[in-house]
Amino acid sequence: MSAKRSVVITGASTGIGWATAKVLLDKGFRVFGTVRKQSDADRLSAEFGKDFVPLLADVTDEAAVRQAAARVGEVLDGERLAGLVNNAGIVVGGPLLHLDADEIRRQMEVNLVGPFMVTKAFAPLLGSDPARTGKPGRIVQISSVVGKMGVPFVGAYSASKFALEGMSESLRRELLLYGIDVIVVGPGAVVTPIWDKAEAEDFSRFDVTDYGPIIQRFLAFFAEEGKKGLAPEEIGRTIYKALTVSKPKVRYAVVPQRFKNWTMPMLLPKRVVDRLVGKQFGLVKG
Repeated sequence: MSAKRSVVITGASTGIGWATAKVLLDKGFRVFGTVRKQSDADRLSAEFGKDFVPLLADVTDEAAVRQAAARVGEVLDGERLAGLVNNAGIVVGGPLLHLDADEIRRQMEVNLVGPFMVTKAFAPLLGSDPARTGKPGRIVQISSVVGKMGVPFVGAYSASKFALEGMSESLRRELLLYGIDVIVVGPGAVVTPIWDKAEAEDFSRFDVTDYGPIIQRFLAFFAEEGKKGLAPEEIGRTIYKALTVSKPKVRYAVVPQRFKNWTMPMLLPKRVVDRLVGKQFGLVKG
């Protein structure tokens, strides 16, 4: 039996996925990481060495996800997977009244349906297959601070993360049957390319709407908060903790300037937060 515990991380090419792979490899894990490009597979293999195994799979491609699970199953050779980190995600930005239905579908396809398909494919390796040996594994779902509080102009992203959190709670209770735990990690601002990509999106199509000047203010705030974000390795260390401590929390909020960005908005009445957010971005007068 192999002494190394194995973990699968989706979206391992950059950001939180890359940092988590690095943290886990440094802790002696074998890491399987999904990427969408062969060039990323080659780069990560060179960076991380033999204990990193790239898996070419887009999380929205069910056949590719199943194929990746089959490959991991072969490598494990009858052992169980120690962990699955559902990290891959995208941000679709813009005011909800001016987004197309296809944009909402794309957001949900990557951030909700993807983790569902990945979880379903890897569940037998984590413990639902009684023929495998070893302790049942854990699933870590990467949510966001906006998985608990809605923020203007990232409503599609927020909706996908609220949905992920609801699915995760149901899943955690259903998987009690197999001893597979489900833990949510909800970061605040993190210095990762996902936000660079969102910021680089062309928001000019909203200039002709009532939200035009407000979005400019929001984007400036967005860029400033991003600079104060946490290093992705900090999220990686929290994921390592969620995978290894004897009694993990059901949810970890990893938020910079925690009192201002998490504790206070969660404690205040929502109408008060509405007003504060409205004034901050110019959505209400006075």
